[in-house]
Amino acid sequence: MLAGVRHVVLDMDGTLYRGGTLFPFTRPFLAQLRPLGIGYTFLTNNSSRSSADYLAHLARLDIATDPAQLHTSANATVDWLRAHRPGVRRLFALCTPSLAAELRAAGYELTADDPADAPDAVLVAFDTTLDYARLCRTAHWIAHGLPYFATHPDHICPTDEPTVLVDCGSICAALGKATGRAPDRVFGKPDPEMLTGIRRRHQLAAREIAMVGDRIYTDMAMARAAGCVSVLVLSGEATADDARRAGTAPDFVLTDIGELGLLLQASRSGD
Repeated sequence: MLAGVRHVVLDMDGTLYRGGTLFPFTRPFLAQLRPLGIGYTFLTNNSSRSSADYLAHLARLDIATDPAQLHTSANATVDWLRAHRPGVRRLFALCTPSLAAELRAAGYELTADDPADAPDAVLVAFDTTLDYARLCRTAHWIAHGLPYFATHPDHICPTDEPTVLVDCGSICAALGKATGRAPDRVFGKPDPEMLTGIRRRHQLAAREIAMVGDRIYTDMAMARAAGCVSVLVLSGEATADDARRAGTAPDFVLTDIGELGLLLQASRSGD
């Protein structure tokens, strides 16, 4: 199965690093891919940072990355809104200043926390700067029936700190309790459209892509929906018990991407 893989799509937090700590096997794994003729793309649901901030974060971890090798749930959100909701230009966005800057750069006007400043739609992201008044304003617009979108469904974000990072899906759950509404559309993994641009850019068939990540309900669900090779690594959220209890088992359950590197090498050498 791995012998046919030409491109590896890599989840980031929990797969390459945890929080601000790079796993020791990450750089050796990435260095292994080029000699094997395998390309790679970094893919993340985490919408708390802009693409520019992610590239800077990777650079601080000594991972040199071309912008074309990065795709985020925020990128997928903007792509979909442009294609399917061109009339949406004004957003009330529950998001970090970093993502707000990226949305403005993409041509969107962000409305104020003011009942007189009505948006065209509501967008909820992973807001690590969450403010109670803005959360209430978000609920206000959702309750008034405005189109409502979320960048991704993750409940928590992996971290190397002694805390639990409440992610976009959990924020949406609170808004759902307050308003009785779920988002009209949730972007990011496990939506298989997250892989569409990568497939087109590199002219790949589904089984030529290995989706590698640490979450069953996002990474592995997307790989299954897209028909890609699914590789679950146990360096992040999912445990071996989670993998055993999964309704549909991933194609591979590995300790980390270092083990995947060994298997890819063996698949090319015939061992």
